[in-house]
Amino acid sequence: MTERSTLSRRDTLVHLAATAAALGGVSAPARAAGKPIRIGSTLAQTGIELANGTGLTLGATAFFTALNKAGGINGNKVELVLADDQFDPEKAKQNALAFAADPSIVGILHPLGTRQTAAVMDNAPNVPVVGPNTGTVALRKKESRNVFWVRANYDQEIEKLINTASTLGTSRIALVHPKDPLGLSLLAGFEAAMAKHNLKPVAIATTPNTTSTEVEPAAAEIAKAAPQLVIMGLGATMPHFVKAARKAGVTSTMYGLSIAPNIQNIRALGDMTRGLGFSIVVPTPFTPKHEIVRRYRADMEAMGSHDLSLVSLEGYINARVMTEGLRRAGATPTRESLHAALEGLGTLDLGGLRLTFGKGDHEGSNFVDLAVIGPDSKLMT
Repeated sequence: MTERSTLSRRDTLVHLAATAAALGGVSAPARAAGKPIRIGSTLAQTGIELANGTGLTLGATAFFTALNKAGGINGNKVELVLADDQFDPEKAKQNALAFAADPSIVGILHPLGTRQTAAVMDNAPNVPVVGPNTGTVALRKKESRNVFWVRANYDQEIEKLINTASTLGTSRIALVHPKDPLGLSLLAGFEAAMAKHNLKPVAIATTPNTTSTEVEPAAAEIAKAAPQLVIMGLGATMPHFVKAARKAGVTSTMYGLSIAPNIQNIRALGDMTRGLGFSIVVPTPFTPKHEIVRRYRADMEAMGSHDLSLVSLEGYINARVMTEGLRRAGATPTRESLHAALEGLGTLDLGGLRLTFGKGDHEGSNFVDLAVIGPDSKLMT
């Protein structure tokens, strides 16, 4: 293992590999291993979003570790350089600048967070970025030809939640969201979905920002409105809000977005998670119905990990998409050839999840489902 001198001591280098045979069903060329293919990743490895950051890394590592046993992409190893940005946009910016300045870094994998992804987009505009862990629609409207979005967006998630509620006859709906760029995007999507279903919100409450645990005023406002359903546009602070809302007397059904149901949040709530609903943007990892889930579970087990989660499955899928691009980017991938290869992927069937990329079409998936936490804190669809 080596470390980047420009990054913190927690930054690590994971050696990864894959073969064309494993991915495409054709034989890998017999050749000596060349220079490693280097992929950067800036995301939270410490701080309030630790669970999502480590989950993404765990899933990607499971995928790449399994592929490593096959020998490499076109005979070359892949190195993933992990940089801890502590969920701080300024640190994400500095990490992105470091990656952009290093010509050996050919791509960046799943930055975590709305403002953090924006920092990567702005400061590494010529480096292909695969699978940002955010569904903020405003980011997708930016002029950013280098970004390839894997997950569905938040508007699609909110529409799924409100459509489900409307179908069940639920009309008194409230929203709680952070007062920052993420929250503004969620509010716009919420208002559009409510209008589509001829509904008006009974309350819209805010928290100071994405990382603030000052949630009691928002909980009190929601309690006063007595909604049938509360949609929570919160990530790591979701458990704090649920506890505060229940204490304030809120008995409503609660739905959250895909950024919330990580292992840490579920464990933090204990029995209070029972019955909570969440939009999810990958198939549930707890039911081996789909091929992509079966492969994920097998590779996690082979690595000795039994912490199955939505976020680690998402990281696994992001790694698979990046690898498909690298496999098609030539014997010596560059930023330019990787970008062209990702745009040329077309329809990619992962076995339970279909993605489509093309020129001018960088949003791969529109998969959204609804899951409820049942016995043993497992997500059921």
